[in-house]
Amino acid sequence: MKLTSGELKEYALSVGAMGCGIASIDRFVDAPDGFSPTDVYSKCKSVVVMFRQMPTGAILAENPIPYTHAAYQMYEELDRLSMDMLRFCQSKGVNGVIIPADVPYLHWDEEKKHGQGILSLKHAAVQAGLGMMGRSTIFINREYGNMVYLGAILIDEELEQDPLCEDFSCPPNCNICRENCPQQAIGEMSVDQKLCREHSFFKAGRGWDLYNCNICRRLCPLRLGKS
Repeated sequence: MKLTSGELKEYALSVGAMGCGIASIDRFVDAPDGFSPTDVYSKCKSVVVMFRQMPTGAILAENPIPYTHAAYQMYEELDRLSMDMLRFCQSKGVNGVIIPADVPYLHWDEEKKHGQGILSLKHAAVQAGLGMMGRSTIFINREYGNMVYLGAILIDEELEQDPLCEDFSCPPNCNICRENCPQQAIGEMSVDQKLCREHSFFKAGRGWDLYNCNICRRLCPLRLGKS
């Protein structure tokens, strides 16, 4: 029973995805060595990316706990969604592996506080036609803005891929994220993770990791999508 892109997307939406896109492995030829889908799963032929939107009010709390907790819940939701997708693929005779929505990292530079997931989900989402990379390097979806969280699976079936989103970009000359970053960590389509993490993350009592800054996400004129 051959799996089609249409039925896989339909299933994704039925189990909670708010969007789903597919990219052929051919779109990842320029991925850094060690971070290509085939470095994770050598039989990968298609990268399937899904997203859900964080409730948008979570970012407005003055206390860091609500946003931090919402972010952790989003990662769990995306991982559950990815596992459901893999079980569906399995029922169709297609094998695949999950890409974690967050940690663990395999690559971590302690000095630079620079981490890389086994696959860049935001780059994969762009290649799957779900949106674009903002100047802040945050992924932005046309309808749901920059409040989306991503998950992905790699499968060994070649499916019809989605067209790239080439008519959607940051507003011309908009530099709100860069100008308002308290660490001046945002460069030309890059972020100094050490500068960012020094301000954005801190450990509270009992060692809890908390998110302490979301200015670039909150002030973005596309935070809630393109009106």
